[in-house]
Amino acid sequence: MSKVYKKTSGNGALILYLGKRDYVDHVQNVDPIEGVVKIDPADLGGKKVFVQLACAFRYGREDLDVIGLSFRKDIWFKHLQLYPAADHKPTLTPMHDCLLKKAGEQGHAFTFDIPVNLPCSVTLQPGPDDAGKACGVDFEVKTYISDVADPEEQLDKKDTARLIVRKIQFAPDATGAPGPKADICKSFMMSDKPVHLEASLDKEIYYHGDPINVNVKVKNETTKTVTKIKVTVDQTTDVVLYSADKYTKTVLCQEFGETIDANSTFDKSLTIIPLLADNKEKRGLALDGRLKDEDTNLASNTIMRDGMDKEVLGILVSYKIKVNLMVSSGGLLGGLTASDVQVELPLILMNPKPQAAEVSRWESKERMLPLRLSTYLQQKKDEERGTAKFNGAKLLMAFQIERLMTKAKKKLEYLLGRTINKK
Repeated sequence: MSKVYKKTSGNGALILYLGKRDYVDHVQNVDPIEGVVKIDPADLGGKKVFVQLACAFRYGREDLDVIGLSFRKDIWFKHLQLYPAADHKPTLTPMHDCLLKKAGEQGHAFTFDIPVNLPCSVTLQPGPDDAGKACGVDFEVKTYISDVADPEEQLDKKDTARLIVRKIQFAPDATGAPGPKADICKSFMMSDKPVHLEASLDKEIYYHGDPINVNVKVKNETTKTVTKIKVTVDQTTDVVLYSADKYTKTVLCQEFGETIDANSTFDKSLTIIPLLADNKEKRGLALDGRLKDEDTNLASNTIMRDGMDKEVLGILVSYKIKVNLMVSSGGLLGGLTASDVQVELPLILMNPKPQAAEVSRWESKERMLPLRLSTYLQQKKDEERGTAKFNGAKLLMAFQIERLMTKAKKKLEYLLGRTINKK
């Protein structure tokens, strides 16, 4: 395992281990949360140890949680008793085995199954001067010392260890359906003929950071001139848990100096890339769940399943693209008589599914060997066809050396284990 996430309680009695912090919603099911808690019974004072997974919606700053008024609402939570051992006995997985090696003999494994109807992690971007936890939907794994599960009294921070995790969703498989299209035909005063505007996208779903080609077709039958084309991307955040409020923020506004003369046509693709990097100062912008100060991106679209309760989702995120033609009649009154022609297109922004080559962190290099071999064979075919320039002999040698080193390492571990057991 390349990385283990660890959090220790203030008194040192509890250490929480997780092998990853991103858990994927596959629509039909969600990756289970598999972890381990190392427990020192000598420091418990006769109390029990629990682990909890909670999905909550925070709609106020943490420093405002005073006089018993909390701005945090639990959407779903579950508790498990780890010590003394109760009825939770999870089936051990390779992830558990790796974490138990880290924790040692005092490690206690646990597994949480996340319901499919829970929302994905969403963070509302705080302002530059805001402190404390950001608003939004988050998931928290917490282990704590107490006499009972979910105690009413406030737990002492020294008796708890917690880690924020993310529930994320990847874009569904492409259906091959064409992208959205919209058109409008608008007439103006003092003109008996209209301007026809058509806008479309190449596909249904786009990935964060990918360029988006907006195909624009214009038929200008009037005597007016289109002076420029403006393309904007708006993010709409629908907070459905505690109100019916909708907030719309522009995440991209780009002007193209395209002039379309009277009685002429226009057909061109305009490329835009909506990025969080261009919106760092906008308070309240919805982002994919953030872990501390790690980089994230604009929030992905909320994908609704049939029969889902919108209120459980907490925050719904959607996007739309607006294409505006700025039309002027020209002459001395051109600016005063300017008008616009606008159409809107729905936009779906999501994260791509990991490629087959991307395996989870706990998988060993040994499991990657068939993949590397198939990659080598494909590259070898490309070389024979003259489409790739690489030294095949060197690549094969490197592949064979890596395989031998992996086998030697496993053999050494096996021999050391036999020697230790004999002693």
